[in-house]
Amino acid sequence: MQTKIKIGIIGSAGYTGGELIRLLLNHPNVEIAFALSRNHANKPVYDIHTDLFGETNLQFTNDYSNAIEVLFLCLPHKESKIWIENNAISNTIKIIDLGNDFRLDGNFSQGEFIYGLSEINEEIIKKANYVANPGCFATAIQLALLPLAKEKLLNKVYTTGITGATGAGQQLQPTSHFSWRTNNISAYKTLNHQHVPEICKTLENLNKEKVQLEFVPWRGDFTRGIFTSSTLETYLSLESIYAIYETFYKDNHFVFVSRNTIDLKQVVNTNKCLIHIEKQGEQIVVHSIIDNLIKGASGQAVQNMNLMMGWNPKLGLKLKASAF
Repeated sequence: MQTKIKIGIIGSAGYTGGELIRLLLNHPNVEIAFALSRNHANKPVYDIHTDLFGETNLQFTNDYSNAIEVLFLCLPHKESKIWIENNAISNTIKIIDLGNDFRLDGNFSQGEFIYGLSEINEEIIKKANYVANPGCFATAIQLALLPLAKEKLLNKVYTTGITGATGAGQQLQPTSHFSWRTNNISAYKTLNHQHVPEICKTLENLNKEKVQLEFVPWRGDFTRGIFTSSTLETYLSLESIYAIYETFYKDNHFVFVSRNTIDLKQVVNTNKCLIHIEKQGEQIVVHSIIDNLIKGASGQAVQNMNLMMGWNPKLGLKLKASAF
């Protein structure tokens, strides 16, 4: 019988922290030792994540303990490095950071953070002690373009993408108010999104040439999910492109290439990414869809933990989409 390992979560009251708790409560090989929250210590977890009422009696704490095997950091961007520097973490603990602190520069006093995109780094992640989880838009866009990068077919890419309200985090702000968000779509961080550098770094490592990515993200009037569409020129036929994608992802656990049109509902509440390709003349459009909180954050983090622990990558991630 598998002995359960102990898990710690820092920043467990936000959307990614809550999603991580939900996943780990149903993971057969782990036990949550603590869920740390500075603002909600000693409150039941279900006071904040109300859907967990009846699922767990776990309470938030403000006390960190080294009596764990894996630590998840679900802190706001630029806070993970500060937290690590201010706390004595045992060098026997594996760390998975869901923020952006170590995605571009993985240097850490106790080792190096590996970029946690398993679709290209699976073997390295298996040996890693520290993993930097990719961003949500970065995950969707990279998965859409990795096969073309491997074939050295990328040059200039125009991408649009829309994300749900949970992509803005749990802290209330003007653009996440219901009265502003509902029945509304808006562009933001046009051509200046923070995920572009990590996307280009990954793609250029495969493509061996500079990739010019022009990305326009949109805010959507729905709760969760990401839909991206990337346009570029190619001389290849649609059939040849599909062959490249189907070969690249043929043994993948969570990425699937669809010859039919795809809808966001197919992936919400799952760790899947679906990809569909269209072509007109010399232009192709690669569509990709993920759940921003699962494949784009907490589910991908659990997938990386599974790899780091030598488990089946799908463990604890057999999830069904809410199709209706």
